[in-house]
Amino acid sequence: MISGPVKSDISHELILSKITEYDIFRYYMSNNQWEVNKVTTSPFRTESHPSFSIYSKDGRLFFIDFADTFYRGGCFDFVMKMYGLSYVEAIAMINKDFNLGIGDSKDFTLPDYKKIVSSYQQPENLEKKYSYVQVVTRKFNKDELDYWNDYYQDIQDLKDNHIYAVKTLYLNRKKLPLNKNELIFGYFYDNHWKIYRPHNKDFKWIPNNVPITAMDGKQNINGCDIAFINKSKKDYMVIKKLYPHTCAVQNEGIACFNDENVSFLKENSKRQILSFDSDVPGVKNSKLVTQSFAFEYCNVPKYYLNEGIKDWADLAKKYGLQIIEHYLKQKFIIP
Repeated sequence: MISGPVKSDISHELILSKITEYDIFRYYMSNNQWEVNKVTTSPFRTESHPSFSIYSKDGRLFFIDFADTFYRGGCFDFVMKMYGLSYVEAIAMINKDFNLGIGDSKDFTLPDYKKIVSSYQQPENLEKKYSYVQVVTRKFNKDELDYWNDYYQDIQDLKDNHIYAVKTLYLNRKKLPLNKNELIFGYFYDNHWKIYRPHNKDFKWIPNNVPITAMDGKQNINGCDIAFINKSKKDYMVIKKLYPHTCAVQNEGIACFNDENVSFLKENSKRQILSFDSDVPGVKNSKLVTQSFAFEYCNVPKYYLNEGIKDWADLAKKYGLQIIEHYLKQKFIIP
C-alpha cells in the first residue's frame, strides 16, 4: 500500500475547490482600487481614463478591457495575459503563490491560502448586477443607415424601435473609449441601454444593463392566433415587416422566459412559435424552451447554414423579404 499524501495533477477545477475567482483577481490585480462591476484603470498599460472592468455574469467573474478586447476572459486568462504565461504555467503559479499544496507538499515557510483569503471579505453576491449605462446620442450617418437598409429598415423604423447612434458612452459614470470607425448602436429599453456593435464579435453587447426578461413588441401580442417569438431585435424588426403579431426576447436563453412573460404569451395568443438560430446551439435552446413551455418552433431552414445564414435578418439581407414570406406561408404562420 502506498502511504503518505495522494498527489493530484493541478487543474483549474482543483484550484477553484480551494479558492475563488475573486481571490485570484484580487491577488494578481496590480491596481487594488477596484470593485466588481465597476470601471477602473487597466493593469495592462498606463492610462488616464479608466477602461477596464472585472464583472460578474451568472455567478462567475470575468474581466474585459474596453480599449483593447484582446484582454478579456476569466481569472485564469487574466493571470496568463498579465504575466505572459501558458495555461499550465498560470495554474502552477497560482498553486505556488497561494500555497495550495496541489500536486506536492506545501511550503510551510509561506502563508497558507486560508490566511491569505481571510484578510478580506468575499463579495456577497456575484449574480448579475445591472450597471449604470448612459448614452449621448447623435444623428445617424450614411454608413449606419446603409447598414440598417440592408435589413429593410429605414430611419423611421429605427426611431420606432428605439435604436440610436452613439456619440458618447458612459459606464457607471465613467466615459468609455469608442472607435469612431466602428458601427455602434444603442438599444433603449425603459431607462436601460444595450449597446450593439455588429462587427465586433468579442465586444458585441457590452455594456448592457437591460433586464434579461425585457421583450420587444410585447404590445403586438394582443389576442392573436399566433405569437411569433424571435431571439433578437433585428430579427423581430425583419419579421414585423411581414407579420404583425411578433415579439422578441433578449437572447436564446431560457432565463428570458420568466413566469410573467410565459403567462402573458399564453393568455394573449392561441399558439406560441419560437424562432431561434438554426445552428446547433440555437436548435438546442429551441428544444429546451419549447419543451419547457409547450411552445412550437420555426427556425430558418438549416440548409442555409452552408451560406453562413442562421437567422431571419441574415436571410433577408441575402435573399430579400419575399423568400421569408414564402416560407412562413408554407408553414401556415402567415396567410
